[in-house]
Amino acid sequence: MEFRKVFDTIPDKFDKYRVRYSQELFDSLIKYAGIGPAKTVLELGPGTGQATDPILNTGCDYNAIELGENLYQKMKEKYGDKENFHIVNDDFITHDFEGQKFDMIYSAATIQWIPEDVAFSKTFELLKPGGTLAMILLYGDYRCTNEDLYQKIQKIYDEYFKPEIKYPHSGFKYDNAVNFGYTDFQRKEFYGTREMDADEYVNFCGTHCDHLVIPEPYKTKFYEGLRTTVMENGNKVVFKDTYILYLAKKPEELT
Repeated sequence: MEFRKVFDTIPDKFDKYRVRYSQELFDSLIKYAGIGPAKTVLELGPGTGQATDPILNTGCDYNAIELGENLYQKMKEKYGDKENFHIVNDDFITHDFEGQKFDMIYSAATIQWIPEDVAFSKTFELLKPGGTLAMILLYGDYRCTNEDLYQKIQKIYDEYFKPEIKYPHSGFKYDNAVNFGYTDFQRKEFYGTREMDADEYVNFCGTHCDHLVIPEPYKTKFYEGLRTTVMENGNKVVFKDTYILYLAKKPEELT
């Protein structure tokens, strides 16, 4: 299996435990891009809809492209009765959109799985003049809320976190959008807090791509170690979250 399809092995768990994003972020994005019933939007790799509802609920012509077959089916189960919902099960890198154009293209923790040259050049081509590219990601910090627990958890990582495949996409440069014709590049931040008990934290960790490829016997020991450590330290992990929104515009007129 391709590493970028590893999430497709856990559609139900992904749907239950994967992080949702800030409503304040979406309010800002919808206003910036002018999204509403008259607009056409494309979401890249929606997973099971972690960033779908706020955009779909504007009444826009919502479109999505999802690589994972099981995630695609989960999206159809959740949203298939919505008249403005449309999704295809295919690879954005190679998919032929047959001349379709969009007012906004957005991704939540997805675009970094696409090579930069393809991500920026193809989204630029698919956008209407004046269209918006929006890229969303989350930085969750639990060290600042409990340094002692953080250090104990790091010991579990040091001993048992031995994924068979390393996460290869940490070098994606969002600001390189300007090298492909985009203008008005912006970064905005929004903030929130999450609290999890031991079981919730372990299940959440189990939705990370590199955590899914830890082999036995390390995998069992890793998750048992995380659960025990959290339970012995108040049975609570508190995250201070930063939701990051990168924005870029396709010019109204190309020169």
